[in-house]
Amino acid sequence: MKQIKLQPLNQDVEVATESTLLSVLLKQEMNVLQACGGQGRCATCHVYVRDGGDALSPKSEQEIMTLSFITSSKANSRLACQARVWQDGIVIEVPQGMYIGSIGELKNLIGKRAQQNLIHPLTGEVLVEEGKLILRSALEKMAEIDSSFSTDLSQILLPPEKSTVASK
Repeated sequence: MKQIKLQPLNQDVEVATESTLLSVLLKQEMNVLQACGGQGRCATCHVYVRDGGDALSPKSEQEIMTLSFITSSKANSRLACQARVWQDGIVIEVPQGMYIGSIGELKNLIGKRAQQNLIHPLTGEVLVEEGKLILRSALEKMAEIDSSFSTDLSQILLPPEKSTVASK
């Protein structure tokens, strides 16, 4: 068993070696959206490693690519679904806020005050800050981010078009 600390809860948790940080968060009943089902393809389990980063498994290529799309990503960012606990001494901080799963979910909140930051599920960008009124402009912002993200992702995932030369 290994010891890790969860911030901002200031809570010490004992976990089995090789456990993912996501399993730790879920065991502590933290609300983690897991939009991609733990495949490392979204940002909804994004955490910051405040200490002990070398006590975690290294980042995979998939995790590095996904983190590159997150606007709130830093050098100490990890996807909790991909980071496995190898040793003691890890301190992680969970970003404060609520991930919004869809435009429909956000639409249902229009006219209310955000109880916490409302965060885009793929990029980690704050759509509405805590305490602010949720307006239709947040829907436009989410749609714009979705469109931009899809364009960026398609450019990375699709092979470049081969130019064809007509032969005579």
